Amino acid sequence: MAEFNNQFSAWLRRANNRIHATTKVQPSEAIYEDRGAMVTFPAVLPQPAARFGQRLARDHYVRVDTNDYSVNPRFVGRRIEVRVDLASVSATCDGTEVARHARCLARHQSLLAPEHSRVLAAMRAERLVVEAFAAAVEERDLAVYDRITEVA
Repeated sequence: MAEFNNQFSAWLRRANNRIHATTKVQPSEAIYEDRGAMVTFPAVLPQPAARFGQRLARDHYVRVDTNDYSVNPRFVGRRIEVRVDLASVSATCDGTEVARHARCLARHQSLLAPEHSRVLAAMRAERLVVEAFAAAVEERDLAVYDRITEVA
């Protein structure tokens, strides 16, 4: 280990004392000027989150990078705001949180939250009930009106 440290120190001395081809200055001297030009970090760091708004499509997914994140299907067709940061993806509609997922850094993934799956199943069951009820409604033969008015 000591031999490595000696070789590394020798390399640093050689690299920092050469004249740089572009700047024509030794890096060991230029570092002081560079440090003087640097500014300090602000007292409060900016939030590294991206925000965008969109109307929620019928498939109830929001695309972030190449991944699709599910949103509560009851909000299809409404305007939602999506917030993406380094750890999570969240969606809100009129101040109500409608989705929250841990950020997935893999590519081309579809992430479906269990509660969104349950809501989707309930919506499908409601639709089947409505369709069954609509099919059970009696339809009147409109030829009766023609006979009453003696049109036909």
